[in-house]
Amino acid sequence: MILEHALLPVVPGREDEFERAFAEARRIITGMKGCRSVALRRCVETPNRYLLLVEWETLADHTEGFRGSAAYDEWRALLHHFYEPFPVVEHFVVVGPEQPG
Repeated sequence: MILEHALLPVVPGREDEFERAFAEARRIITGMKGCRSVALRRCVETPNRYLLLVEWETLADHTEGFRGSAAYDEWRALLHHFYEPFPVVEHFVVVGPEQPG
């Protein structure tokens, strides 16, 4: 399992608009092969900063499957104009056994 992590710096004042667009974009990404879960969190201290966490079966499901698809073009059209600067996306794997709570 791969965990995609992106800090999304939304243009101040456009948070509500971004959240509405993301609700639509969520349906796009959750329908992609290999997408296990999608979570969006808003920062308490910096309300125009969001944390996006997406679990993928494989790295290729994200980097080749999703990003190489027509669905990604829709995702980009819905969301990318909200970011300033453009976010850095990184991928993580589990190290050692995961422990509950």
